[in-house]
Amino acid sequence: MTAALPILYEDNHCLAVDKPAGRLVQADANGDATLLDDAKSYIQEKYGKPGNVYLASLHRLDRPVSGAVLFARTSKAAKRLADAFRRGAVEKLYLALVAGVPVSRSEECVDWLRKDEAANRVHITEPGAPGAKEARLRYKVLGDAADGRAWLAVWLQTGRTHQIRVQLAQLGCPVVGDLRYGHGPKLGHWIALHAWQLTFPHPTRQEPVTVTAPVPTAWKSFGRAPTRPPAAL
Repeated sequence: MTAALPILYEDNHCLAVDKPAGRLVQADANGDATLLDDAKSYIQEKYGKPGNVYLASLHRLDRPVSGAVLFARTSKAAKRLADAFRRGAVEKLYLALVAGVPVSRSEECVDWLRKDEAANRVHITEPGAPGAKEARLRYKVLGDAADGRAWLAVWLQTGRTHQIRVQLAQLGCPVVGDLRYGHGPKLGHWIALHAWQLTFPHPTRQEPVTVTAPVPTAWKSFGRAPTRPPAAL
């Protein structure tokens, strides 16, 4: 597993990898192997480190989502990068293939989301409702695909559970393959949502670092996908 771990960026402070769809980022109650385990093994093998390897997870992707994930290799880097995520100083760009074409070719979406823990499902609710959190994203239609589908670039401004999936479904354009929020058939262990690009302030140099995860080869079945991330809106 570690030999095939796709590395997007690496130095003494950070490690960015391309998560395959179907892989957990961190452990859950199922006890399945995780991307964090893979990344620790990679560091241990590459540098011959005995014992436990320090590696901190800073954010997560849903299990069926692929793409760029950033880890911190030191506690100082973890603290600074976690603060950058909290402050909204990390730009997160996704690529989605959706069923339907949004009425507006570019828009900011603001909703209030509440998670049903028992069902592991997120719902849109009234602003300020108990247990609800504000969710914001921006999207841009990059092109129309076959069968009434569209390619969307999505800039995630908050990091709520299932946020992109829920908000795009609310627009009437659910992510292709996402049975939980309204679109089938099932694609297997993945849905057509990909963490395409991540830009973060380096924890010691403070200059921006951008990593790009290539569009998965499995997406070729949908036709020609966009290959170059667009500039920010």
